[in-house]
Amino acid sequence: MAMYDEEDFSKGFDLTLWKKLLKYAKPYKSWMILLAAILIGSGIVDAAFTMMSKYAIDKFIVPGNLEGMDKFMLYYGLLVILQAVNIGMLIAIAGKIEMGITYDIRKEGFKRLQELSFSYYDKTPVGWIMARMNSDTTRLGETIAWGLVDLAWGSAMMVAVMVSMLYMNWKLALITLSVVPVLAVLSIFFQQKILNLYRKVKKINSRITGAFNEGIMGAKTSKVLVREEKNLEEFKEITGQMFKASVKAAVLTSIYLPVVMALGSIGTAFVLWFGGDGLVAGTLTYGTLVAFVAYTVQFFEPIRELARIFAEFQSAQASGERVLSMIETQPDIVDKKEVIRTYGDVFFPKKENWEDIKGNIAFKNVSFSYKRGEKVLDNFNLEVKEGETIALVGETGSGKSTIVNLLCRFYEPTEGVILIDGVDYKERSLVWLQSNLGYVLQSPHLFSGTVKDNIRYGKLTATDEEIIRASKLVNAHNFIVRLSKGYDTEVGEGGNRLSTGEKQLISFARALIANPKIFVLDEATSSIDTETEKVIQHAVERVLKGRTSFIIAHRLSTIRSAGRILVIKKGKVIEQGNHKELMALKGYYYSLYTNQFKEEMGKGILDKIQVI
Repeated sequence: MAMYDEEDFSKGFDLTLWKKLLKYAKPYKSWMILLAAILIGSGIVDAAFTMMSKYAIDKFIVPGNLEGMDKFMLYYGLLVILQAVNIGMLIAIAGKIEMGITYDIRKEGFKRLQELSFSYYDKTPVGWIMARMNSDTTRLGETIAWGLVDLAWGSAMMVAVMVSMLYMNWKLALITLSVVPVLAVLSIFFQQKILNLYRKVKKINSRITGAFNEGIMGAKTSKVLVREEKNLEEFKEITGQMFKASVKAAVLTSIYLPVVMALGSIGTAFVLWFGGDGLVAGTLTYGTLVAFVAYTVQFFEPIRELARIFAEFQSAQASGERVLSMIETQPDIVDKKEVIRTYGDVFFPKKENWEDIKGNIAFKNVSFSYKRGEKVLDNFNLEVKEGETIALVGETGSGKSTIVNLLCRFYEPTEGVILIDGVDYKERSLVWLQSNLGYVLQSPHLFSGTVKDNIRYGKLTATDEEIIRASKLVNAHNFIVRLSKGYDTEVGEGGNRLSTGEKQLISFARALIANPKIFVLDEATSSIDTETEKVIQHAVERVLKGRTSFIIAHRLSTIRSAGRILVIKKGKVIEQGNHKELMALKGYYYSLYTNQFKEEMGKGILDKIQVI
């Protein structure tokens, strides 16, 4: 399995990162303020319970006097009811904030994924993206909502307890709290260790998600190649690394929590020791000693909770780093600000300012190389007139797909310019260009939904009549009406309920329905049978009339009618002309065509022999 080198994060607790993450809580500011008020009230009520216990011991139990007990019980009962209401409200509000924050992060992440350029998807596996969008965003939502709840509750509780202890006996309070500086030093020590381990866990988790995705997508290939055992071994290796890293993180956390508990026990021991002396000496009441013991437990209980929260924040920071690294990734191809002001962007297009495309295209001294790769095109020049059909042929890696990808502005030239109707296409918006493109891929992708839904993706406002008209133009109508529910038939995930040829015809209809001025066919007939190819070929001839079109062809028989054929080799045009002219040259194209023709003829003869 191929491994993807994910960026490493080496900082400790990153306040800047948490400021960025907390911006997702801003829309819920009023809820957060209400939650904080409830938490502060809850902490005060918890501290008040202990004070009331002290009062009861000194007022009723030690003297043996029950006068006023009824009022005391009434007040105590009201406090219990108030605390129950507090807890119910904080659970409901925190749950609302958690779901809202998770939704907002996922929405922004998905929006950024729509904006990112092809180059991002070239280098980033699907599984890594899914890990960020699912488990990492869920962890962030939980931590920001519930972590802040616990943090606020713990802080409020500790402050209330400290004030109460200092009020009752400041000397004993300082003795009890003397263990806190030691706890702070240990917390700093454990912080970096736990954070580094959680980063490692998250990194391996992404690899596991990627392996899941590869295993599912490549299940058929694995079975054909009998790779099941090897796949399992590779998967066991990755999950084994995850297991080891997770155990280390859990062990370190499990060491940290008992340390906190031990320090809390030492604090309680100090209370019993020095408080006991005060009780014997008569400088401390029995109720005050009991209250101090209770307060010590109450003080270190939120510290133990804060230690747990602290560990969760380490894990959440690892998630936050990964999610923000995706959200903050900038697309390689962006429109200039003045272009966006005039033409809008993909989410807010200003169609009223869009010029009509005629279809005149020019490549002027265009060079291109992929990142960390050699040049694919070098000083490439091409002029295409409105309505002309250009076929691109050549061996794999010659630069055919690069030419159309540059035309579609999926990538941009590293040198030179591309003009559409005499204007540098960078002076127009991406959405303007791509809204005027019809693109049919070699391996068509359909989305889950009906046939009708998939065709309508090409034009969301299309009527049923327009969908049927587009289907008829590409010769798809006849097979669609024979499906179980016609145009309302579910195509399945990725269109897996349809044949490759059927998916290709639907993708043709989807590309055509928007009436694009520029059409690109990227080896659209290379993976289908001969009969379907003939159907598509007839459709292509009708569809491309009056449109500027580029055809990348594997089967050269499909481009014989093209107005101009360009033979590409190592990013340069070595031959060009129509089919008849190129055959007369008896050059590279002639050799390609005749060899392919012989192969197809030989295959046809073999097929007939097998039938006989």
